[in-house]
Amino acid sequence: MRIISGIHGGRKINPPANMPHTRPTTDIAKEGIFNIIQNNLEIDELKSLDLFGGTGCISYELASRGCQNLTIVEKDASMYAFIKKTSEMLELENFNVVRADVFKFMETCNEQYSFIFAGPPYALTTIDDLPRIVFEKKLLKPGGWFVLEHTPRNDYKKYPFYRNERNYGTTIFSIFIQD
Repeated sequence: MRIISGIHGGRKINPPANMPHTRPTTDIAKEGIFNIIQNNLEIDELKSLDLFGGTGCISYELASRGCQNLTIVEKDASMYAFIKKTSEMLELENFNVVRADVFKFMETCNEQYSFIFAGPPYALTTIDDLPRIVFEKKLLKPGGWFVLEHTPRNDYKKYPFYRNERNYGTTIFSIFIQD
């Protein structure tokens, strides 16, 4: 796994070998979605929330490209520890790692973000609840983006606030924008 661009661009990150619930976003898919993000949002002005942090690769990419306010939620103890260790190694500031269940975190969260990314395990049976909860709980600031990574078996085109999607083989990013 590598950081694609920014101050840490090209840097390799070596996640633990045994990651039973984690599926890192491929470099091709990550590069594609970041081209879209970089052309539409001011990354250095974002307040980001990374749900299902996994290896932390999305947040490392955001930080490398100038995002100064990052929160990552990860339930798995070993992945949480890996993200903490890696963020310290990269000397990332304003990088808040929360060990919690994503749904419990979302239910109690009273902050708003300008960018939310969710890369849940593909086998998650409650994935369709994520867009609903993000908007019901008003987790996005006006104009904020919610990007949901999923497989072709999920379709969010009829969901409120849905704008478009990008397809990278078996990885799809659905983009929702708060009015």
